Formats: sequence, structure tokens, C-alpha cells
Amino acid sequence: MLPWLSSPHPTFPSTHRALDSPNGLLAAGGELSPTWLVEAYRQGIFPWFSDEDPILWWSPDPRMILLPEQFKQRRSLTKRLRHGGFQVTLDQHFDQVIQACAAPRGEDNGTWITDEMREAYSLLHALGIAHSIEVHQGGQLVGGLYGIAMGPVFFGESMFSRAPDASKVALAHLTRAMHEHGGKLIDCQMHTPHLASLGAITVAREAFINYLKNWLPDKAFTFTTSPIEAPTVPASRWLQAIATEGNA
Repeated sequence: MLPWLSSPHPTFPSTHRALDSPNGLLAAGGELSPTWLVEAYRQGIFPWFSDEDPILWWSPDPRMILLPEQFKQRRSLTKRLRHGGFQVTLDQHFDQVIQACAAPRGEDNGTWITDEMREAYSLLHALGIAHSIEVHQGGQLVGGLYGIAMGPVFFGESMFSRAPDASKVALAHLTRAMHEHGGKLIDCQMHTPHLASLGAITVAREAFINYLKNWLPDKAFTFTTSPIEAPTVPASRWLQAIATEGNA
């Protein structure tokens, strides 16, 4: 039986108890408050559910990750970075990015980025935990991505494109900044052929969680006026690089 989380404090089952089918389903219930979300990500757990579902928590095995130095920047993307007329910004249009990521795509009219999820991650953004990388062309927002930054880890959530390679431009800036300024790993959650083509690989869940134990504090993060105590390698160093080096 799937565990139901009802404690007032974020308490998750061991990720070893996650189901094999569907892969990684761990628990239901709980909250999407900042405290719950930060503790979940610190343990290698993330929420993913539809409007008609309760909050569902996942920790798949294997886990897809992208090491910044292994990002595959093909020649066509290099040309777009040099001559595409893109401008890249950090945290200037978070709500627009998450709204664009939530928009229906192709024949699929549904989205897992529900209103409840958008509100939760917008609050994380206001607290300095969630971040967006925006790609502009001709004064228009044409692509971007968003996720959570904790220490040297970026937990990617979603990305979108309205122009060729626009989301790849955002990812290229993210991987370069992380590689040059102390970032270690981008969590891509689930395997997709698209991410694999960009250099992402799958690792065992245990290996992924060991990465988090090594790079994030053992104690739970605490919230003050600055919501998270700085981990061993502050995320701000590589985030700031995106903000200051964003013109492509």
C-alpha cells in the first residue's frame, strides 16, 4: 500500500520503498510548502501529479542526470549561440517561464504543472530557491527553463522553446556557468531520448542520493529572511555567472 503522508513535518519513507511500477512512486499526501519541497529535493524526491490526483512523490531508479562538463553542444547550437541574436537572463520572468512550460504541447492537452504546482514554485522563487533562465530574441521571450538550486546541484523541472534551439540555449548557459563556477550536477529526473542526446546519462538511484549526501548538508535547511542556509558550495556563484554573462 502506498504510504500516505499526514505529518505536519516533512517525513518521507526511505526511497528504497519506491515502487518499481510505476517507476519511483514513493508516497502520497503531504504539502507543497517550501519546507516540504526543500526537504524532498534534498533526499532525491520530487512531486509529480495531475489535477485529479493527490500530491504524489517520486524517486525513480535509475535517475537521469547531466554532468555540466558532459553537455553535448553540437555545431548547429554553437552557431545559434554566436549568431542567433539571443539574450539570456536569470530570474527576470519566472512566472512567464513556468506558465510557458505548463502550456499544452502537441496533441497532449494536459500538464503536470498544475495551478497548485505553479503557486508552490513561484513561492520558492520569491524565497530565492527556485530560478528561471530566460532566452530572448528580438525582445520576445522565446525559451527558457526553471528548477531549484541547492548548493552545486540544479534540480531541473521543465523547459520550453518558441524558437529553434531556444531551450538548448538556456541549458548551454546553465551547464557552462556550472562547469566554470563550481556546479556539479543537473537532475533531469526521468530518462528521455531528447535529454540523452544532450549528454544526460542514467545512474542508479543510490548513486544519485549519495551525490546529494556528499554535496548538500546533512541537516535540514532552515528558513530565515534568507530561506536556505548556504550549502558547502553556494549556488549563488554559478547563478550569478548566468546573470552577468548572459548575452549570447
